[in-house]
Amino acid sequence: MAGPGGIVQLNWYATGFRGDDLEAALQEIVPLCTHHGATRYMVFRSRDDQYKFLMSIDFPSKSGWDDFWFSPEFTEMRAACSGWYQVPLLYTWADLVSFGEVREPAGVGEESD
Repeated sequence: MAGPGGIVQLNWYATGFRGDDLEAALQEIVPLCTHHGATRYMVFRSRDDQYKFLMSIDFPSKSGWDDFWFSPEFTEMRAACSGWYQVPLLYTWADLVSFGEVREPAGVGEESD
């Protein structure tokens, strides 16, 4: 994905006993990124370390990410939950260089008449 678009990766690390609270807050805030031009978002929670989260959001331009990062909603969420995650909270702007997906062919698994 060369060009102005990219993927923001934001690592969150919850403080003691706040993993579930942070998960709920991230689930609530991340869909709002689409109001700022995001085309896809994902939040991952590590199975090995239940306090570790990765937020990944695709934007056609960095200005969309900046709009979301500085939006009143995201700013208020970070402030309200500031004791729930470790700081500093730093993001990276990345380019997608490879992608793959396996999809089941149409008709596989369907019963025939």
